[in-house]
Amino acid sequence: MTIDNIFENKKLKQTTARKELLEVLIHEIKPVSFEDIKEKITMDKATFYRNISKFESEDIVNSFESNDKKRYYEIQSSPHAHFICNSCNYIECLKDSSFVKPDGYIVIDTIFKGICKECDQQNKT
Repeated sequence: MTIDNIFENKKLKQTTARKELLEVLIHEIKPVSFEDIKEKITMDKATFYRNISKFESEDIVNSFESNDKKRYYEIQSSPHAHFICNSCNYIECLKDSSFVKPDGYIVIDTIFKGICKECDQQNKT
């Protein structure tokens, strides 16, 4: 789906800031915070949060809070889990969705927390 299609399907006004923000988010391979992308965008923090909030309410973007108390954002795609390292705050999208889902529940997001491979190796040396 193209950015133009997103605006058209959601009947959203296509502003320069919104288009710029979607361009950045579409090309990210993992969830990002404002701090992660602020050098890639020309808008101020208030404009970022106003637009990201609109994208969330329109189900264009998903978000979650990490261990570092920052909010991370990604383009909404098929439901998948995330792994967050308790040591270095590394975040990874887990495409294998073979986790157990409780009967009668709709799971939207799952977050696994633990120690990533890098931190585990450092702890062993």
